[in-house]
Amino acid sequence: MGVCDIDDYPWLNEEKQFLKDVMAKDKCVLGICLGAQLMSEALGGVVRKNKYKEVGWFPVSLTPLAWDHPIFKGIDATFEALHWHGDTFSIPEGAIHIASSEGCANQAFLYGEKVLGLQFHLETTEDSLKQIMEGSPEDMEDEGPFVQKKEVILEKAKQRLEGLRHNLYKLMDRLKEMCK
Repeated sequence: MGVCDIDDYPWLNEEKQFLKDVMAKDKCVLGICLGAQLMSEALGGVVRKNKYKEVGWFPVSLTPLAWDHPIFKGIDATFEALHWHGDTFSIPEGAIHIASSEGCANQAFLYGEKVLGLQFHLETTEDSLKQIMEGSPEDMEDEGPFVQKKEVILEKAKQRLEGLRHNLYKLMDRLKEMCK
């Protein structure tokens, strides 16, 4: 599903309004993939098809603005993450562009000190990856430089899930501190 799929999922409009209201109240918000896209749009950004679909494990690089930001303390400047998207968001006015990848320039933004949008997936577990793969098998058959086949995704997951979890816990601890 995508941000623009209002006809199929009319509740997306309500979700965008909810996010807009919550972010205006200086609440702590973390959006991942579709959540980050909804947040971007709620903040005045634009969501559109990305030049490339990203499906699989690819490096994410923090921007120089993120290197010294407290939320990324202890996280490598470049790390592997799971990607599963064909759309991208613009960085909303007033937000900081904090991460990119070779296949998608806008991988993350920070708006104020309490709103974090991530295009990539740090929350992935073995079970959630299995569910994504079962729910969208056609995504792994697409052609493109940033689409991996099922076997590659599963093999890389064995090597990367622990590091992913490590980065997620660090990020969540920092976000929790910032949201006090």
